Amino acid sequence: MRLAQKRTNSEPKRQTNSSDWSALIPVLPGDGPRTRALYGAIRHLIEGGAVPAGAKLPTTRDLARRFRLSRAAAVAAFEMLVSEGFAEARVGAGTFVAGQVPRLPQAKVPAAADQPEPPALPLTVGVTGYDARTHRIFRKLMAEALGTPSPDLFRYGDPRGGQALREAIAAYLRSARGVRCDARQIIVTSGAQQGIDLFLRAAIQPGDPVWVENPCYPMALTALKGFGAQVTGVTVDEEGLDPEDGARRAPKARAIYVTPSHQFPLGVTMTMRRRLALLDWACRNQAWIIEDDYDSEFRYGGPPLTALQGMDGAGRVAYVGTFSKILFPGLRTGYLVAPEPLLERLVEVRARSDRYPPILTQAPLTTLLNEGHFAAHLRRMRRRVEAARDALVAVLKEKAQGKLDLQVPDQGLHLVARLLAGKQDIGIVQAAKADGIGARALSPMYVDGAPVHGLVLGFSGFDPAIIRDAALRLCALL
Repeated sequence: MRLAQKRTNSEPKRQTNSSDWSALIPVLPGDGPRTRALYGAIRHLIEGGAVPAGAKLPTTRDLARRFRLSRAAAVAAFEMLVSEGFAEARVGAGTFVAGQVPRLPQAKVPAAADQPEPPALPLTVGVTGYDARTHRIFRKLMAEALGTPSPDLFRYGDPRGGQALREAIAAYLRSARGVRCDARQIIVTSGAQQGIDLFLRAAIQPGDPVWVENPCYPMALTALKGFGAQVTGVTVDEEGLDPEDGARRAPKARAIYVTPSHQFPLGVTMTMRRRLALLDWACRNQAWIIEDDYDSEFRYGGPPLTALQGMDGAGRVAYVGTFSKILFPGLRTGYLVAPEPLLERLVEVRARSDRYPPILTQAPLTTLLNEGHFAAHLRRMRRRVEAARDALVAVLKEKAQGKLDLQVPDQGLHLVARLLAGKQDIGIVQAAKADGIGARALSPMYVDGAPVHGLVLGFSGFDPAIIRDAALRLCALL
């Protein structure tokens, strides 16, 4: 019908009159330049959708009179809106809200029927499982911490963290990982990532050459590049990082980032021969080693591996760990075992960045460690994760023959399946995500050289039945 036709460009646009603006902007902020205040107020209305696209703005004369500012200030505010694309001036017609402008996200009002945030997609790497018993214990300990608050809650603390927690962490690392340390060397951090960041700021300078594993944990690589390090990818084979390759590529490296117990992402363990060679090279060249021991607690066969730091007699290794993979990432608690020569410098950097770690969760975590709750939790989680690993491996072995080269890991929370027949991993990962599967592509994790295409599949944090279903759907996509 004629009456239903869309309005043409020649037809008048909706106009917002002066009385409308009196309600939309009752008053301009009193502080700061008046031009900037008017510009900000109108821009906020446009971004929030209070003034629609195509609406005519009041004249600069009307706005100047309404808000008691000079005409020149109003004109300057309009010029700013036009120059940044929020408005457009039309000769002889006035100034209008632009047709396409960015919008501020609208606040969502929760409804009774709203569902919680969806869980992570199955096969996503680094998901932590929920344990009702540990949750109940931790909730009780938190209630006690709030019910009888420690005086430490009301004063600034040690940049390294509380003495009791540091002693508990040191005792745990000495017995479980063979780390040579005492409480004085422990720095409690907001996860392993902060430990890496603190170490970089304390130990090296922007532009310093640094070895990283090739392929490498993406967040560590991001931290190093963001700091300005000159990154060199060092070959990783079935024996782990190859120090001879690193010495050829970057003979003056100041630091080495390595995951020797369970290389991320390939999952290999650095052999004793390579560990000794790496320690010897670092000692001779006065280089630092950042040992990221992110998931070594999850070992399913044989005794725990001794940390590289425990073999270091020259004080060149900084040991980084986290409780995120064992308890839950929301705890945001990790630790850095500082080498003696860098301890004072690391404490200074920590104090300068965020003073000291949060106090409230330290007492509950200390009790978990000291009273055996943590060890019991780890035993339960290890059994669950192993069952999930077995479920994933069983499906892939049966359904993905000729499509994936699969190595069954004897530790860790993920596995790597190399793609066969020249398949490209990024396209498969995108298709998997569309089907509700959280696989990651291996090839983008390579620092340089020809990447290997494969899938990085997490099996922690999911029931074996969910793992089997996701694995079957992934095999169908392949």
